[in-house]
Amino acid sequence: MEKQYHVDFDDSHGALYAILPGDPGRVEKIASYLEKPRFFHQNREYTTWLGELSGKTVMVISTGMGGPSTAIAVEELYKTGVRNFIRIGTCGGMALDVMGGDIVIATGAIRMEGTSKEYVPVEFPAVASLDITNALVQAAKNLKLKWHTGIVQCKDSFYGQHSPDRMPSGYELKEKWDAWKKAGCLASEMESASLYIVCQILGARAGCVLNAVWNQEREKAGMSNPHCHDTESAIKTAVSATRILIEQE
Repeated sequence: MEKQYHVDFDDSHGALYAILPGDPGRVEKIASYLEKPRFFHQNREYTTWLGELSGKTVMVISTGMGGPSTAIAVEELYKTGVRNFIRIGTCGGMALDVMGGDIVIATGAIRMEGTSKEYVPVEFPAVASLDITNALVQAAKNLKLKWHTGIVQCKDSFYGQHSPDRMPSGYELKEKWDAWKKAGCLASEMESASLYIVCQILGARAGCVLNAVWNQEREKAGMSNPHCHDTESAIKTAVSATRILIEQE
């Protein structure tokens, strides 16, 4: 087959499983948890390494920030043969019991971004694959991590969340934020909805494990609010879950 336009490679990699960080700078670190890690390709925001787990090839590829570049990556990876996608990312806690350093496994996403709306109307839910979610939960249990499962908010504007008062549409942003909190939303991030919807449309499996960096609601409430930028727990969870999926196959 011809090379895909954005990721710039074809199906010669042989991977059915892909781990998707947003940041290209995290790819090599994640790949180091695989067997026989090796650089594969780099183009635009898509830095790609390959490795192995239980004798199967696993890809680690960055998607950049936000829904559009994530959707492009998933579309093109699917064309090259990838069928299982696990996003590793960071999030900001919203529910008061989510603290910095906790793991959030997103069972579904609030579609507050724009990319998924160009695939299917907003009434259609963005949900994770049950198989991948179960593998992520089992991995977190095996690793004895503090983990949460539930809904996350997926947005397009980082600064819309953190500086709503200076935005002309800030009144809507704040009202919806309060609604998501009241409904029990765990955390906020920027890629899960696009990942879930695109995989649903393609017939692929998807899951998402996030490291909570901090929780602005805990800070507002005067509660302890540790910050944690280390994604090692999320990485170990994703890699272990991928191994579980491979061995189940």
